[in-house]
Amino acid sequence: MKNKTSTVTEPVSAVAHTPRLPRSAEEQKRLEHALRELWERTIAFNQTLGVQVVSVEPSAPQIRFDMRPEFVGHYLYERLHGGVISAVLDVMGGFTLMCAIAEKHKDETTEQVMHRFSRMGTIDLRVDYLRPGNGQHFSASARVTRLGGRIGSTQMALENDSGTLIATGSAAYVIS
Repeated sequence: MKNKTSTVTEPVSAVAHTPRLPRSAEEQKRLEHALRELWERTIAFNQTLGVQVVSVEPSAPQIRFDMRPEFVGHYLYERLHGGVISAVLDVMGGFTLMCAIAEKHKDETTEQVMHRFSRMGTIDLRVDYLRPGNGQHFSASARVTRLGGRIGSTQMALENDSGTLIATGSAAYVIS
């Protein structure tokens, strides 16, 4: 008895995979407006911090906030409280990931991208306090170090109004 080897070929799928087009300029503006609204007005804690979105550019996202009397941690020197520093860095990390997710899924609508935020949450946060938090206003920036399917990681920095680095941080977020 001979062993015959037969070659079986799989049928080619009749459905062609058409690449999805990137969002239009109009849809991109809608998305950027939605991100600003979410971070500046919808999230109550960010309102308490007075977060203002400076840039939604995925390669250089940035937020800022003004010093206020209720943010003072050291009453003699009117330094920014460490909890405010930590909170702002956490906010910045989340914002940076949202900008990166929006860029990664640039074929999705504003609603689809914003829905992805509903699944985000901080799972790890480390802050290094480098200098006293003195200043009239502060700017936070960040970069994505990893954007996986379930976890995203960022590195953040906080500077005062004269450009002095106040603190750095790193964080991990669940994103799915």
